[in-house]
Amino acid sequence: MKTHFRPLRQGLLLALALGVVAPVFAQGQARKIDQQDLYRYWILLNTQVQMDVPNTGLNLDKPGCAAVTYTVGSDGVPMNVQVVKVVPKSDLGPVARSAVSNFRYGPSLNNRIGEPVATYYIVPFNAPKDPAQRQQLMDACKLPGYTP
Repeated sequence: MKTHFRPLRQGLLLALALGVVAPVFAQGQARKIDQQDLYRYWILLNTQVQMDVPNTGLNLDKPGCAAVTYTVGSDGVPMNVQVVKVVPKSDLGPVARSAVSNFRYGPSLNNRIGEPVATYYIVPFNAPKDPAQRQQLMDACKLPGYTP
């Protein structure tokens, strides 16, 4: 009689183990979301952020942008913050990283469980006031692979 329950017991143990391990794998494989759609998952709570700005460096006074990738963790704090693109080449990458690291998010109504998502943010520097020129500058830092 014991042999009939063994496969059932093993199946239940496997299902339980997968239930415990699946969230760990899910956090490592956060859904990639375009910055324009991030509001569906997370709402930026900051009205301003602190940045560490150097006194001297390469192209600090030129118009440019930096694309910073990160994951909004289940607590609303950015993690794995990395500068992946700076246009034109400059020393402003660490400034962009420090700004994004200070973002704080709250879950949207559609994300009550606080699902972590991967996204990116484009930080403009010395951007022109003209909307068309500003958009052209920002387009240089767009990253592929993030679903709109």
